[in-house]
Amino acid sequence: MRGRNVYENIDQVVDSVFANFLSRPGVRQPILTAYCDGRRVTCDGLSQWGSKYLGEEGYSAIEIIRYYYGSDMYINTAERIAGVPSSWPGYDLTIGSTGDKVRQMQTQLNRIAQNYPAIPRIAVDGIYGPATAQAVRTFQRIFDLPQTGIVDYPTWYSISNIYVGVSRIAEP
Repeated sequence: MRGRNVYENIDQVVDSVFANFLSRPGVRQPILTAYCDGRRVTCDGLSQWGSKYLGEEGYSAIEIIRYYYGSDMYINTAERIAGVPSSWPGYDLTIGSTGDKVRQMQTQLNRIAQNYPAIPRIAVDGIYGPATAQAVRTFQRIFDLPQTGIVDYPTWYSISNIYVGVSRIAEP
Protein backbone atom coordinates (compact mmCIF):
# COMPACT_ATOMS: atom_id res chain seq x y z
CA MET A 1 0.00 0.00 0.00
CA ARG A 2 1.49 3.25 -1.09
CA GLY A 3 2.76 5.30 1.85
CA ARG A 4 2.21 2.55 4.43
CA ASN A 5 4.44 -0.13 5.80
CA VAL A 6 2.23 -3.02 4.71
CA TYR A 7 4.47 -5.41 2.84
CA GLU A 8 3.14 -7.31 -0.16
CA ASN A 9 3.96 -10.77 1.20
CA ILE A 10 2.16 -10.04 4.50
CA ASP A 11 -0.80 -8.64 2.57
CA GLN A 12 -1.00 -11.85 0.53
CA VAL A 13 -0.81 -14.05 3.63
CA VAL A 14 -3.62 -12.10 5.30
CA ASP A 15 -5.75 -12.46 2.16
CA SER A 16 -5.12 -16.19 2.01
CA VAL A 17 -6.24 -16.82 5.61
CA PHE A 18 -9.10 -14.30 5.61
CA ALA A 19 -11.77 -17.00 5.70
CA ASN A 20 -10.22 -18.97 8.58
CA PHE A 21 -11.55 -18.82 12.12
CA LEU A 22 -11.04 -20.70 15.39
CA SER A 23 -13.67 -22.73 17.19
CA ARG A 24 -14.25 -25.28 19.92
CA PRO A 25 -16.65 -28.23 19.74
CA GLY A 26 -20.15 -27.26 20.85
CA VAL A 27 -19.49 -23.51 20.53
CA ARG A 28 -21.31 -21.94 17.57
CA GLN A 29 -19.62 -18.57 17.29
CA PRO A 30 -15.95 -18.09 16.36
CA ILE A 31 -13.54 -17.80 19.29
CA LEU A 32 -12.17 -14.33 20.03
CA THR A 33 -8.38 -14.37 20.15
CA ALA A 34 -5.78 -11.70 20.77
CA TYR A 35 -2.31 -11.31 19.31
CA CYS A 36 0.28 -9.06 20.94
CA ASP A 37 3.99 -8.59 20.40
CA GLY A 38 4.70 -9.93 23.91
CA ARG A 39 7.29 -7.28 24.65
CA ARG A 40 5.76 -3.81 24.46
CA VAL A 41 2.19 -5.06 24.73
CA THR A 42 1.03 -8.24 26.43
CA CYS A 43 -2.37 -9.90 26.45
CA ASP A 44 -4.01 -13.23 27.20
CA GLY A 45 -3.33 -15.09 23.99
CA LEU A 46 -0.80 -15.45 21.23
CA SER A 47 2.39 -13.47 21.35
CA GLN A 48 4.41 -12.54 18.31
CA TRP A 49 7.74 -13.73 19.63
CA GLY A 50 6.33 -16.71 21.52
CA SER A 51 4.59 -18.05 18.42
CA LYS A 52 7.72 -17.32 16.35
CA TYR A 53 9.77 -19.38 18.80
CA LEU A 54 7.25 -22.25 18.69
CA GLY A 55 7.27 -22.16 14.88
CA GLU A 56 11.06 -22.38 14.88
CA GLU A 57 10.74 -25.40 17.18
CA GLY A 58 8.62 -27.12 14.52
CA TYR A 59 5.13 -26.45 15.85
CA SER A 60 2.39 -26.25 13.19
CA ALA A 61 -0.20 -23.45 13.17
CA ILE A 62 -2.79 -25.58 14.96
CA GLU A 63 -0.22 -26.75 17.52
CA ILE A 64 0.66 -23.11 18.29
CA ILE A 65 -3.05 -22.23 18.65
CA ARG A 66 -3.56 -25.20 21.00
CA TYR A 67 -0.45 -24.26 23.01
CA TYR A 68 -2.05 -20.90 23.85
CA TYR A 69 -5.78 -21.76 23.92
CA GLY A 70 -6.07 -25.46 24.78
CA SER A 71 -6.22 -28.79 23.00
CA ASP A 72 -9.87 -28.45 21.94
CA MET A 73 -9.25 -25.65 19.40
CA TYR A 74 -9.81 -26.12 15.66
CA ILE A 75 -9.07 -23.98 12.60
CA ASN A 76 -12.13 -23.80 10.33
CA THR A 77 -12.67 -22.19 6.94
CA ALA A 78 -15.85 -20.25 6.23
CA GLU A 79 -17.71 -21.65 3.24
CA ARG A 80 -19.33 -18.35 2.35
CA ILE A 81 -18.27 -14.78 3.03
CA ALA A 82 -21.22 -12.45 3.65
CA GLY A 83 -21.50 -9.19 1.73
CA VAL A 84 -20.19 -10.36 -1.64
CA PRO A 85 -22.27 -11.64 -4.54
CA SER A 86 -20.77 -15.13 -4.48
CA SER A 87 -17.94 -16.85 -2.66
CA TRP A 88 -14.63 -17.82 -4.19
CA PRO A 89 -14.97 -21.16 -5.99
CA GLY A 90 -12.20 -22.76 -3.92
CA TYR A 91 -9.74 -22.97 -6.82
CA ASP A 92 -7.91 -20.49 -9.04
CA LEU A 93 -9.51 -19.41 -12.31
CA THR A 94 -6.99 -19.36 -15.16
CA ILE A 95 -6.77 -19.91 -18.92
CA GLY A 96 -8.81 -23.01 -19.70
CA SER A 97 -11.24 -22.61 -16.77
CA THR A 98 -14.92 -22.65 -17.71
CA GLY A 99 -18.31 -22.37 -16.05
CA ASP A 100 -20.57 -20.15 -14.00
CA LYS A 101 -17.79 -18.76 -11.76
CA VAL A 102 -15.85 -17.60 -14.84
CA ARG A 103 -19.03 -16.06 -16.27
CA GLN A 104 -19.75 -14.28 -12.98
CA MET A 105 -16.22 -12.89 -12.79
CA GLN A 106 -16.38 -11.74 -16.45
CA THR A 107 -19.70 -9.96 -15.77
CA GLN A 108 -18.25 -8.24 -12.71
CA LEU A 109 -15.09 -7.16 -14.56
CA ASN A 110 -17.18 -5.67 -17.38
CA ARG A 111 -19.24 -3.70 -14.84
CA ILE A 112 -16.05 -2.49 -13.12
CA ALA A 113 -14.70 -1.45 -16.55
CA GLN A 114 -17.51 1.14 -16.78
CA ASN A 115 -15.80 3.01 -13.94
CA TYR A 116 -12.24 1.93 -14.80
CA PRO A 117 -12.06 2.13 -18.61
CA ALA A 118 -8.45 0.90 -18.70
CA ILE A 119 -9.88 -2.57 -18.03
CA PRO A 120 -10.76 -4.06 -21.42
CA ARG A 121 -14.31 -5.33 -21.95
CA ILE A 122 -14.51 -9.07 -22.45
CA ALA A 123 -17.02 -11.59 -23.76
CA VAL A 124 -19.19 -13.04 -21.00
CA ASP A 125 -19.06 -16.61 -22.24
CA GLY A 126 -17.85 -18.57 -19.20
CA ILE A 127 -14.58 -19.41 -20.96
CA TYR A 128 -11.35 -18.09 -19.41
CA GLY A 129 -9.25 -17.23 -22.43
CA PRO A 130 -6.39 -14.81 -23.17
CA ALA A 131 -8.70 -11.76 -23.29
CA THR A 132 -10.07 -12.57 -19.82
CA ALA A 133 -6.52 -13.09 -18.50
CA GLN A 134 -5.51 -9.68 -19.89
CA ALA A 135 -8.53 -7.98 -18.28
CA VAL A 136 -7.63 -9.66 -14.98
CA ARG A 137 -3.98 -8.49 -15.27
CA THR A 138 -5.16 -4.93 -15.89
CA PHE A 139 -7.49 -5.13 -12.88
CA GLN A 140 -4.63 -6.48 -10.77
CA ARG A 141 -2.32 -3.65 -11.91
CA ILE A 142 -4.90 -0.97 -11.10
CA PHE A 143 -5.68 -2.41 -7.67
CA ASP A 144 -2.08 -3.24 -6.66
CA LEU A 145 -2.30 -7.02 -6.83
CA PRO A 146 0.36 -9.33 -8.29
CA GLN A 147 -0.20 -9.19 -12.07
CA THR A 148 -0.56 -12.90 -12.77
CA GLY A 149 -3.72 -12.91 -14.88
CA ILE A 150 -4.99 -15.63 -12.55
CA VAL A 151 -8.05 -15.11 -10.36
CA ASP A 152 -6.81 -16.43 -7.03
CA TYR A 153 -8.44 -15.89 -3.64
CA PRO A 154 -7.25 -12.26 -3.13
CA THR A 155 -8.13 -11.29 -6.73
CA TRP A 156 -11.60 -12.89 -6.52
CA TYR A 157 -12.48 -10.90 -3.41
CA SER A 158 -10.97 -7.69 -4.78
CA ILE A 159 -13.11 -8.05 -7.90
CA SER A 160 -16.18 -8.79 -5.74
CA ASN A 161 -15.44 -5.87 -3.42
CA ILE A 162 -14.94 -3.36 -6.24
CA TYR A 163 -18.01 -4.72 -8.05
CA VAL A 164 -20.16 -4.19 -4.96
CA GLY A 165 -18.84 -0.61 -4.73
CA VAL A 166 -19.32 0.39 -8.37
CA SER A 167 -22.69 -1.34 -8.77
CA ARG A 168 -23.92 0.00 -5.42
CA ILE A 169 -25.70 -3.28 -4.68
CA ALA A 170 -24.82 -2.92 -1.00
CA GLU A 171 -26.78 0.33 -0.67
CA PRO A 172 -30.39 0.28 0.57
